[in-house]
Amino acid sequence: MRSHLLNRTTAEDYRHSVSAGVDQVADRLTSVTGPFSGTDVEALTPVVGSVDLDRPLGDTAAALDELSEVYLRDAVYFHHPRYLAHLNCPVVIPALVGEAVLSAVNSSLDTWDQSAGGTLIERRLIDWTAGRIGLGPAADGVFTSGGTQSNLQALLLAREEAKLRPEEFGRLRILTSECSHFSVSKSAKLLGLSPGSVVPVPVDREKRMRTAALAAALEQCEAEGAVPMAVVATAGTTDFGSIDPLPEIAALCDRYATWMHVDAAYGCGLLASRTRRELLDGIERADSVTVDYHKSFFQPVSSSAVLVRDRATLRHATYHAEYLNPERAVEERIPNQVDKSLQTTRRFDALKLWMTLRIMGADGIGELFDEVCELASEGWRLLAADPRYDVVVEPRLSTLVFRYVPAGVAAAADIDRANLYARKALAASGEAVVAGTKVDGRQYLKFTLLNPETTTADLRTVLDLIAGHSEQYLGDSLDRAS
Repeated sequence: MRSHLLNRTTAEDYRHSVSAGVDQVADRLTSVTGPFSGTDVEALTPVVGSVDLDRPLGDTAAALDELSEVYLRDAVYFHHPRYLAHLNCPVVIPALVGEAVLSAVNSSLDTWDQSAGGTLIERRLIDWTAGRIGLGPAADGVFTSGGTQSNLQALLLAREEAKLRPEEFGRLRILTSECSHFSVSKSAKLLGLSPGSVVPVPVDREKRMRTAALAAALEQCEAEGAVPMAVVATAGTTDFGSIDPLPEIAALCDRYATWMHVDAAYGCGLLASRTRRELLDGIERADSVTVDYHKSFFQPVSSSAVLVRDRATLRHATYHAEYLNPERAVEERIPNQVDKSLQTTRRFDALKLWMTLRIMGADGIGELFDEVCELASEGWRLLAADPRYDVVVEPRLSTLVFRYVPAGVAAAADIDRANLYARKALAASGEAVVAGTKVDGRQYLKFTLLNPETTTADLRTVLDLIAGHSEQYLGDSLDRAS
């Protein structure tokens, strides 16, 4: 079995195997005619279940052929211009180069003696991101697995900075937009906060947190003896791409001495934009910020970070083990990233962003993000002019929430079912994939545009397909009723 370990004698096997894998994926990427095969759980489960994992194939080519059947054939391809569903981006080639390197070297970014230059590259990228945000000279941070982990760590720091004893955690409150990410509530539960600790703040017509409502909620906390441990502002809500009024929220956080966290997992692409950066004005006043490079920096999953204004607050995530990061390492100024992280063993995900910046540059990333934001604006104009559709808000980033509203159908429940059917039928056809959500209890559809190769022609085609599936459902329903 030693022949399967990478060393000098197996380098050629490594080159051959990786090349064969790349060829298989490249062939698939260039041959798919839609973003999805249209398969379902019932069809695919027995295909995967039939593989006998106790009988290895012993051959790379055979394993890759099998992989084509159990995975590649039915994968969801985010690079396809008619994948319009979730916050999944196509990835840039420099990041894939970084992925290939980091997987082979297999550095673990917990301690200096396991990563050396990797530690310094990650730290440099954290400094670069903090500089783009404007957090100041005391800023720091660490790469994470994604926005959920980043939000959890930020709220952990906020909880500890509130300086309450565990028996007093029931007094803690987190105030956040009613459109914010579900990970805020999930984090509150993981942090041992009481039910009802997350206070949803109403939003305006553009789905932005209403600062007057936030001020009232903070005042109510004070009157009730509750402690507002954090306000979570969102710079790019998952459904609407809305950006909360950051300067006004920062002013309220200052007034009430409350930790301000900005979840910019989606909107962080604006940090590289030369034309839309002002949409993030006020983010520099945050105490912590979440960024997801694997959303709007076109990086492979996972590539995310949490950043803080004051590096001293990261001490709340620090634990020392003699075998790994003993306290004397701090005195010796050894840069162990595990001192800042909720994770111990951790991939060198920073390398992907490093390679992207060194080959494409920040402007190259920003131009790609600007393109999808402009595409969303064009899509909004299409929807606003199309009598078949109701569109919720004009986009600030690259999402569009809308629903098909057929003429002559008055029952909202029928319209809901028609839109649900259209989404499922579209995916089953393999022609396009769109997302779904609810607005005021009603079923809507969603375009999440993160592919610069998607065109307005693609959007028109998908809108026509949705209308066709919805009309078919409603027609069939009328036939059944009669």
